[in-house]
Amino acid sequence: MKKHGLLVLAICTLFACGEKKEEATLSGLYPTDFEASVDGKKTALYTLTNDNGVEACITNYGGRLVSLMVPDKNGTPTDVVLGYGSIADYLASDGNFGALIGRYGNRINNGFFTLDDVTYELPHNNNGHCLHGGEKGYHTKIWDGKQIDNQTLELRYLSPDGEANFPGNLDIKVTYKLTNDNAIDISYEATTDKATIVNLTNHSYFNLSGKLDAPILREVVMINADRYTPVDETLIPTGELAPVENTPMDLRQPIAIGVHIDDEFDQLVKGRGYDHNWVLNSNGDINVVAAKTKNLGTGITMEVYTNEPGVQFYTGNFMTGNDTGKHGITYPFRGAYCLETQHYPDSPNQSDFPSTVLRPGEKYFSRCIYKFGVE
Repeated sequence: MKKHGLLVLAICTLFACGEKKEEATLSGLYPTDFEASVDGKKTALYTLTNDNGVEACITNYGGRLVSLMVPDKNGTPTDVVLGYGSIADYLASDGNFGALIGRYGNRINNGFFTLDDVTYELPHNNNGHCLHGGEKGYHTKIWDGKQIDNQTLELRYLSPDGEANFPGNLDIKVTYKLTNDNAIDISYEATTDKATIVNLTNHSYFNLSGKLDAPILREVVMINADRYTPVDETLIPTGELAPVENTPMDLRQPIAIGVHIDDEFDQLVKGRGYDHNWVLNSNGDINVVAAKTKNLGTGITMEVYTNEPGVQFYTGNFMTGNDTGKHGITYPFRGAYCLETQHYPDSPNQSDFPSTVLRPGEKYFSRCIYKFGVE
């Protein structure tokens, strides 16, 4: 259970018991279940809809994508992301379903990095390493939300100098846009007043089956990458850019996730399945598909586009099967997968990896598009 020392939780409901009179979203969420005061700031649920009736629900608690309703091959609206049905449930969880991740997505070795001859020690929250900015990363922050129109949400957060011991005041704007070609287009912008490191991403858990209590082993995946970054026993990159060819890491052609996930291959054993960074062939071209997944039952497809050099493919290997989400659904072991567009893990300690340093006067910009269709 996550403890918030400054938490004052006040969920507003119309009735203490019985049915709610307020209108639910298409995904069955009630906005008042997301109205609370956390650390003195108000939380809310924002609903985006496009011209096709696709709906995305986002809360400013952690900037989380709570639900995403897209049509299946029969035109039936289908929720394709895991999440919870209230702020209270999110606060009670240590997970990061749908969250904005930062200041540094993924792992930093031993929680240390050196920048301009100054060494910084970060939180140690994952096998002695810093993962996703620490226990109180951006996934736990209350972002300032502004709904621009029916299809656009702007979220802002000023991360103060020294937060989680990262240097520099980082002024961040994240824009969620639900486009008319059925895509969630996420843009990240940031500036700093002091040299720092930045690696922002989204940690949505996807399941295209129409059954959020079903494992994802039969879903088909393709990742447009000739190489990946192997890891040690604690999932820190070794520094190598290894070829995927002739290994279970070769996902260049569509293949069911479960085909090789339990192979006695060193990297899959270390990750308990897929939990690795792929070096994308798209070379930062937002118009080139970086990854694609498909569910053969619903026909739903998801294409991923990004200007980032890598993507972390994670197959829910640390899901316990004891997590109850929206509508009382229990999420099983390997009940979803993540495709987190990013710079590589531990880049601040790997001189041969693309740099994640941001300096005053520069502007950080990252973009990720999750585009949905049917086949």
